[in-house]
Amino acid sequence: MKKREKLNKIWLLFVTFLKIGAFTFGGGYAMIPLIQKEIADKKKWITEDDILDIIAIAESTPGPIAVNSATFVGFKVAGFWGAFASTFGVVLPSFIIITFIAYLLKNFNDYKGVKFAFFGVRAGVLALIIKGLVSMYKQVPKNPVSYIVMGASFIFAAIFDVSILLVLIGCALFGLVTSIIISRRANDDLS
Repeated sequence: MKKREKLNKIWLLFVTFLKIGAFTFGGGYAMIPLIQKEIADKKKWITEDDILDIIAIAESTPGPIAVNSATFVGFKVAGFWGAFASTFGVVLPSFIIITFIAYLLKNFNDYKGVKFAFFGVRAGVLALIIKGLVSMYKQVPKNPVSYIVMGASFIFAAIFDVSILLVLIGCALFGLVTSIIISRRANDDLS
């Protein structure tokens, strides 16, 4: 890739993630549909399968999913500086908005209008998270193992309040063991 092309791609990564960071409320899960639309569908920098991989990696590493996703996408597209530009782009709007809101809330926290506005924003964020869930569900393989992992993960995380890290490690181990068993059976069938 030529230097000018790479700089242009790094700039586009910054601008794209700046837009995603500026127009998404509710954190990383609400950003997933926008990342998919902008990065995979429109710009074709990564594939739909890459989105699932990036989300899985971003979920299993420390830090916010939006920042981790931006970093991984940026690195995949344009290396270190792509990761830096994407991360800076997705974080900058939140930093500016939070600084501004902190100043305003200090003065307007007791007004009912402010409380009702945040109530409405929460409802919109829930819709975005559900949209991301549906989008990811469409891309996940539909087989009994996937449903078992999904159900068990939900039960352990939501009902028994098991640490998400432990749930992710358990899912990874279960997937690894399952794939080893399936590949051994396939090899035995060929013998």
